Amino acid sequence: MTRAKSKTYDKEQYLFWYKNMLLIRRFEEKAGQLYGQQKIRGFCHLYIGQEACASGSVSALKEGDKWITAYRDHGLALALGISPNAVMAELYGKATGCSKGKGGSMHIFDKSKNLYGGHGIVGGQVPLGAGIAFAEKYKKTGNLCICFLGDGAVWQGAFHETLNMASKWKIPVIFVIENNGYAMGTSIERTSNINELYRMGHSYEIESASVNGMLVQDVHEKVSQAAKYVLEGKGAYLLEFRTYRYKGHSMSDPAKYRTKEEVAKYKDMDPIQNIKEILLSKKYLTDEQIKEINQDIKTQIKESVEFSEKSEYPSPEEIYKDVYEEPNYPFIEP
Repeated sequence: MTRAKSKTYDKEQYLFWYKNMLLIRRFEEKAGQLYGQQKIRGFCHLYIGQEACASGSVSALKEGDKWITAYRDHGLALALGISPNAVMAELYGKATGCSKGKGGSMHIFDKSKNLYGGHGIVGGQVPLGAGIAFAEKYKKTGNLCICFLGDGAVWQGAFHETLNMASKWKIPVIFVIENNGYAMGTSIERTSNINELYRMGHSYEIESASVNGMLVQDVHEKVSQAAKYVLEGKGAYLLEFRTYRYKGHSMSDPAKYRTKEEVAKYKDMDPIQNIKEILLSKKYLTDEQIKEINQDIKTQIKESVEFSEKSEYPSPEEIYKDVYEEPNYPFIEP
């Protein structure tokens, strides 16, 4: 399949994308293996195939911008620079995890990276993302919020209510639909008359665009354009990343609703392989250097597992902590 042409970037940018996406891929492969060994419990949704969506978005935005996503969140967490140790420990439910072992796979948070979570309720993060962006506008920080959701979430009423408010109030938020084609397991062609989901933004007079979510360069470019637009005070932006997950919806999904030929077609557009080919063709890296990068990432993943295995579970008393936020304003007696 022919790949779309894109702009040329320098070695450092291509190298960032390659390392970033490869870390996500290897981490998720290991997470899937550990889930099969019952080291990771509960729900687990892998990001394999969608790495360009997170990596290209992270390279496009700046420090200070806010992030929120759905429950397929490991990839974004790693792309933002949260350590594999902290993410893996969270999957293990250990106290050393980035959410102190209280969130697990679907609720990865890290305030230091401005990640306001993965969220387990379908579409529940959408109004939260707009609220975060509204706060940035109110405080005049010059920052935005980017809010990720899946293609199945576009039928939640909260999504449409939020688009209306974001349009009316010109909130600096970028909504990203990661359209992997199947929601939980039903193809979009069977559930919707609108297969180009970005067109939903037009109903609310929101600037919208389709993005090749299998090409990290296209993701970077379109998110950069959207960020410039919303920070100029023009209002919200809606992007539809046309992407694909190589695995099932979750670890319990055998994905028998897809053909092997279809999966193979998308693997031919693999975002990591695309960047690897560019690095080699431009002689930015040699085959030996590629192998060294792969080995380094494998070592990081191995260390994250060892770290998680050795970490302690949260103490029983932790169940009472982090439930309510202590007020930071003086209490005034009535």
